[in-house]
Amino acid sequence: MSSARISEITVRKLKINLPTPYKVSGAQFYHYEPLVVQMRMSDGREGFGETVIHKGYSDETPEGGLAFANEMAERIVGSTTAEARAAIAPHLDANSHGGSVLMTSIEMIDGSPLLKVDTPASVPLLVPVNAMELDGLAPEIEETISRGFKTLKVKVGFDVDKDLARVKRIQEIVGDRVTIRLDANRGFTREQGCRFGASLDPKGIELFEQPCSKTDWEANAAVAAVSTVPVMMDESIYSLTDIDRAAKMKGCGYVKVKLKKFGSLERLEASLQRIWANKIKPVLGDGVSTDLSCWLEACVARSTIKNAGEMNGFLKLDTLLFADPLPFENGAIKLVPGWKPVIDQKTIERVTLLSNTYSAGARSASTGA
Repeated sequence: MSSARISEITVRKLKINLPTPYKVSGAQFYHYEPLVVQMRMSDGREGFGETVIHKGYSDETPEGGLAFANEMAERIVGSTTAEARAAIAPHLDANSHGGSVLMTSIEMIDGSPLLKVDTPASVPLLVPVNAMELDGLAPEIEETISRGFKTLKVKVGFDVDKDLARVKRIQEIVGDRVTIRLDANRGFTREQGCRFGASLDPKGIELFEQPCSKTDWEANAAVAAVSTVPVMMDESIYSLTDIDRAAKMKGCGYVKVKLKKFGSLERLEASLQRIWANKIKPVLGDGVSTDLSCWLEACVARSTIKNAGEMNGFLKLDTLLFADPLPFENGAIKLVPGWKPVIDQKTIERVTLLSNTYSAGARSASTGA
C-alpha cells in the first residue's frame, strides 16, 4: 500500500448559471451552487468530487454541507487515503452530500475500478421538457428528438388538470418515437397524486416519479397502488433499507439513486445492486450537477443500469469545468479510453465564490468573483 499522504485539499463553493431556467415542483433554478473538492497526494495523484445541495431536497443544507467538507478536509489533510476513508465513513449516513465530495476524491486517487474506462461505452441520457405552455411543446420536443434523445423528462406536480393536459399533448407529439418519464418532485398531495396517476393514459410513459412528500410513505404507496404506470421513488431513498421498503410497495417498479445521496462510488454501486436484487429497476443520475459528477455517475451507470441516465446537469449549464469537454454525442455520454477528466483551473477559479485550501500546517481562504 502506498505511503503517500494527502498534501492539499481545496474546498470550493461555485456559482454556475443556467441559460434556460430549470423548473421543478416547488422551485425554479437560475443557477447551481456546486460544492467541489480538489485533493492532491504527496506523490502527485489527484482526485475530485462535486455535489449540489439545495434546500428541501434532503435534510442537509448548503451551509451544513460546506461546513462539513471544510471540517473534514482540515482533519484528514496529511493522512493516507485509508486513514481518510476511516475518518469520513462514520459520518456518511448523516452527511452523504458533503461527504461524497471527499470520498469520491479519495476513490479517484485510489484508482477505483468503477472509474477505469478500458473499452468504449455509451450512456444514453434523458432531457427535461422545459416548455410549460401547450403551444411551446412541439418545437422544443422536435429539436430534442433531432439531437438523438430517446427519453424525455416531464415535470408535473403543479396542477393536476393542467399537468394531465400537458402530458396528453406531449404524448400526441411524440407518438411512439421516445419514452416519457414523469416526475412530480413531491408536488402532489395524496389525493392529487392518486387522481393524477389513475387518470394517465400509460401509452409511452415509463414511470411516474415521487408523487408525494419524501416522508409520507403511505401517500406515495396509495398513489402507486392506483397509478396506471409504475411509480419510482427518489427523494425518499437514502439507504439500502429505504430501497427494500420501496420494493415492497405495490405498484413501485423503480428506485432512483444518486451519488450524492449515498456518499461514495462504492456505496452507490451497492445501492444499485440492491435494487436489482429486489427485482425492481434502478435509475441513476443527478440533473442538478456539473460535468464532474455527471462523469462520475456515468462511469458507474455503464454497468449497472439499462435505461436512460439522469446525469444531465452539465447540459443545462453555461460553464463546464473539464479542460477537455466530456464526450457527448447523439443524446449520450461517451466514455472513451484515454480521455482524461482534468479540471480547467482558470475556469473553476472564475466561477468560485468561496474557497479554502488545506495543507500540512497551513490554511488559506479566498473569495472568487
